[in-house]
Amino acid sequence: MAITYLKRGRSDSARAEDDRQTRETVEAALADIAARGDAAVRDMAAKFDGYTPESFRLSPEQIQELIATLTPREIEDIKFAQAQVRNFAQVQRDSMRDVEVETLPGVILGHKHIPVQAVGCYVPGGKFPMVASAHMSVLTAAVAGVPRIIAATPPFQGKPNAAVIAAMHFAGAHEIYVFGGIQAIGAMALGTETIAPVDMLVGPGNAFVAEAKRQLFGRVGIDLFAGPTETMVIADDTVDGELCATDLLGQAEHGYNSPAVLLTNSAQLAQATAAEIERLLAILPTAGTARKSWEDYGEIILCDTHEEMLQVANDIASEHVQVMTDRDDWYLENMTSYGALFLGPRTHVANGDKVIGTNHTLPTRKAGRYTGGLWVGKFIKTHTYQRVLTDEAAADIGRYCSRLCLLEGFVGHAEQANIRVRRYGGQNIAYGEAAE
Repeated sequence: MAITYLKRGRSDSARAEDDRQTRETVEAALADIAARGDAAVRDMAAKFDGYTPESFRLSPEQIQELIATLTPREIEDIKFAQAQVRNFAQVQRDSMRDVEVETLPGVILGHKHIPVQAVGCYVPGGKFPMVASAHMSVLTAAVAGVPRIIAATPPFQGKPNAAVIAAMHFAGAHEIYVFGGIQAIGAMALGTETIAPVDMLVGPGNAFVAEAKRQLFGRVGIDLFAGPTETMVIADDTVDGELCATDLLGQAEHGYNSPAVLLTNSAQLAQATAAEIERLLAILPTAGTARKSWEDYGEIILCDTHEEMLQVANDIASEHVQVMTDRDDWYLENMTSYGALFLGPRTHVANGDKVIGTNHTLPTRKAGRYTGGLWVGKFIKTHTYQRVLTDEAAADIGRYCSRLCLLEGFVGHAEQANIRVRRYGGQNIAYGEAAE
């Protein structure tokens, strides 16, 4: 076995120190919001967003004024993307069925799918206005039937971004707020004098947003523990270095700490991709960000076989995995840990990010080992129920229950069963007899 790292990113210890500093900052900020509510949110918005309107919540009139600044083509494009996301989310929702079954004569078991009642959707926008994130969170929650959806986004260049606000509105947000970062996450989860708290937080964001969600998990639900955008390209000599380099840098431009990994069994492709990355960085308008990510977090891993590449890919469990090989279906069949797969050279991660219909809020930091990404089912709670229809069933299941409770030493539990045996089984038993 030969797995060779031709290029490595920053050390784990350096990344851990970044996490520690972020954790302490977020902890203090959330405590301030819990203590001072709206005043703390306003102070943080002034400091970090440079934006303190009379009300952070947009009125219906303000929303319509912002939408009116968009061109018809821009509105059409937003609605086209939302139609794709809505269609796929509806197919997913339709696959989730309530069930009810008679497991024994007179014993009915079932479950119901109930939407979360209040969801806060965070849409990043301080550096790039992330229009597509509104589709992925707000629209998917709406398809799930969530009755209260609030959305928050930071100002872009000192004011609300019209395209983001339009996307939130078209997607079905009931309340729209213009603030970002920790203050947005804390206000939605903890509540303030003017904002009722939500039951669940969803949506991507920077390291501070992700850490705020992590610290609030338990008090509210979250979609997943999200880190910086990650991308992996698994490629062999069926494709060229330009295609691989484009797909790597296309995600590295997200931020200064976005891992991008080339996994290949072709030394020639590895060298060609590295050369193409340098060529593209010389002309890419976002090279200032992408170069930093590539220098600190980019990796090129050379393997001998596809089996070795599969092993490494499942271990890294990248958020986005672009597969361009002579056996793409083999990877689809055998990959077990990832966020989303993009199969073949004709598609790419940006399709998933912006328009094709699958959700772009995906697991990072190896979370693909135990969870998938955001989808309509994340907004649905599955609740069970039971019903016993006959006296005979109540007595029969009661005898088993009593004996099993006593096996564990739970006398009070056993008596719950015994009283049903006495009342519905026609037996005037004393404590413990049902266990004989």
